[in-house]
Amino acid sequence: MTSPSRRTVLRGLALAAAATAGPLSASSAASASTPAGAPAIRSAAPSGDAPLRQMRGMWIASVVNINWPSKTGLTADQQKAEYLAWLDLAVARKLNSVFVQVRPTADAFWPSPYEPWSQYLTGVQGRDPGYDPLAFLVAETHRRGLAFHAWFNPYRVSMQADPAGLHPDHPARRHPDWIVSYGGKLYYNPGMPEVRAFVQDAMMDAVTRYDIDGLHFDDYFYPVNTTAFDDSAAYAAYGAGFPDLAAWRRNNVDLLVREMQERVRRAKPEIAWGISPSGIWRNKATDPLGSETSGSQSYDNLHADTRGWVRKGWLDYIAPQLYWYIGQSNADYAKLVPWWSDVAAGTGTQLWIGQAAYKAGASGQPAQWFQPDELTRHLTLNRDHPEVGGDIWYNAGDVRDDRIGSISAVVAGHYTRPALPPLLPRLAAGRAPRRPVIPSARRVDGGVELRVLATGEDVPFQYAIFRLDRGARAEDLADARNLVAVVPARRHLRWVDPAGTRGARYYVMAVDRAARLSPPSAGRRVR
Repeated sequence: MTSPSRRTVLRGLALAAAATAGPLSASSAASASTPAGAPAIRSAAPSGDAPLRQMRGMWIASVVNINWPSKTGLTADQQKAEYLAWLDLAVARKLNSVFVQVRPTADAFWPSPYEPWSQYLTGVQGRDPGYDPLAFLVAETHRRGLAFHAWFNPYRVSMQADPAGLHPDHPARRHPDWIVSYGGKLYYNPGMPEVRAFVQDAMMDAVTRYDIDGLHFDDYFYPVNTTAFDDSAAYAAYGAGFPDLAAWRRNNVDLLVREMQERVRRAKPEIAWGISPSGIWRNKATDPLGSETSGSQSYDNLHADTRGWVRKGWLDYIAPQLYWYIGQSNADYAKLVPWWSDVAAGTGTQLWIGQAAYKAGASGQPAQWFQPDELTRHLTLNRDHPEVGGDIWYNAGDVRDDRIGSISAVVAGHYTRPALPPLLPRLAAGRAPRRPVIPSARRVDGGVELRVLATGEDVPFQYAIFRLDRGARAEDLADARNLVAVVPARRHLRWVDPAGTRGARYYVMAVDRAARLSPPSAGRRVR
């Protein structure tokens, strides 16, 4: 068989740099600079067993001090030390992203001009913690080479029902007509346009001022589908033209979602915007488009048209909380993953799955959650659905505790290779980082020392390091079978591969903050 021309090989490798990320324009691919001596790239799809890109995230919750800070009253240094321990956990569990709750109850983990300091920092709402937590969180997360997604609750104001318990300057006290008391908590009223604009302004303050990688909502919109949530005055003022209260409420949430997309795209077009809703849109018995389930329906009970947001393209990703076991009668994980995959297919919206680490081995759960392989079976099932781009684990404490070894089983079965975060399809054709250079690769005590040099003015976010061992076929860098590390980048990096041997060849790709890949460096063989 005639070997491919050098031009064909180089073009193939340039295309492979974006192969798992989405479409790449022909002009962008043709202009990418690829060095001589790079391996040819097969056109086959990446292996599901070793995806080059996969969301591997965990939620770090701050409300009522669930995860971080672990309690109020810690010093700034103690809070910082706790957060660094969470990052160490993420690295140890082979994760690549953290979702950190920074606005849990209409308060802030940064010096906000809109809302007071969070009580979960100091124990007193409005009290300055003595440093800027969000600036620290972002900087230290990036120092570890992890992506930072800022997690916000849009409408929840307080975990208690008395407005007098809020800081005297809290917006809810200055605008008592903005709030609704329900179920022992306080909420902003989603039906008031001035409220919707205000909560967007409060969250966009963090987006514009901090170097975050994503803006994230969870599943809290309207808390209930009854008139017990008393928004009757707002409905009388703004509900004309809607057939009923539920339709009006659903439109209010739709407006928030659509407007947030528009504002994020204008302010920070390269960050990810998404929502993690409850896992059932509607049951098939209610709507033929629904899933084969019989659980609580977000469309009806929370006024959240989660399927509609995906189909209309209002989100970069959706991460439904599929907190059920395989075979559960009212909500079978094995039926919901295919359903969500069908919803996301062809939309450009990424699909990541919210996984219930908190249920595995937990007291009071049914027997299925005491099977150590339940969660790893979830990820095995996901492999049959290419629309699933990864998982987010709730919550960090359960990822740490690893009851019955369920998280260890996931890591051993599915996270054996490193993985880059997903690349949003709309960003795939953007300007890729410049390829790095490997000045040397030499044997040292403890393995192979690799020196990597950034080129151009900007230092990339990460380096993806590939090793092709002696006898390996140099055909594919489009999956992670030969990916040995993803490390934070520096202009001059010294990195030691403890498994490196004589004869191995190394390639390095630069990774930018949007997770775009450079063409690979020239290969460097260890002599």
